[in-house]
Amino acid sequence: MNNRYAVITGGSSGLGFELAKLFAADGYDLLIGGVSDRVFEAVEQLEHYGTTVVGVKADLSTEEGVATFLAKANEKGRPIDDAVLNAGISLGGGFLDIPLDKQLSLLNLNVTSLVKIAYNVIPGMVEKGSGRVLLMSSLSATTPTPYESIYGPTKAFISSFGHGLREELIGTGVQITLFHPGATATTFHARAGMNSNIFSDNSWKNDPALVAQQGYQGLLRGQTSVVGSDAATHRAWNDNHILPEEEKARRFAEASRPSN
Repeated sequence: MNNRYAVITGGSSGLGFELAKLFAADGYDLLIGGVSDRVFEAVEQLEHYGTTVVGVKADLSTEEGVATFLAKANEKGRPIDDAVLNAGISLGGGFLDIPLDKQLSLLNLNVTSLVKIAYNVIPGMVEKGSGRVLLMSSLSATTPTPYESIYGPTKAFISSFGHGLREELIGTGVQITLFHPGATATTFHARAGMNSNIFSDNSWKNDPALVAQQGYQGLLRGQTSVVGSDAATHRAWNDNHILPEEEKARRFAEASRPSN
């Protein structure tokens, strides 16, 4: 019997890699994407699970990168059973202090590439009457994110887009699950340049393997929305649906404002 087939953007590190390990352990063949040569190291690690793993190095913030990823995903005409649209970055610092081209690149990666890939892979799932898509949002989707001013809105877009798409796909056999992790102990904030605020310290953050397990199990159970992380994250999730936007912005700024 052929293995099931999953594609994962941003699958070479962080939560994407932890999710890839869970899929591989369950016998999935995988296509994982990444922006650096790290993707090929990840392939070597994932192959130890005994499934077929292909890595594609592509910058999804560009049209060329999205085209490269999709060409590889569709190369053998193989139906995609599960898709994890996880690729994304943040930029730490004041909105006016970050070059506009970097912020537009973030928008292209976090939002535009996700929409393009979803538009490509979901029709095949509809045609075969089954498929699951995990969209990587964030706790940050529920609050203004000063000093990460573009990041939070991209995640809010993903959450709204995903819930709307889920409603449209009812009856097709295709499932959409929104995943909202809190702060996780990966290289995410360091790569965002957030080295002089509370987010620079990974000691208080959630274990990425445990967070990925929460998202993966939520996908398998058919949940529409999963809040990943610990009890404190769940309290913040609930608070963020009650507190005024001004108060949430103030609280977030206290944590995210650079100290130098």
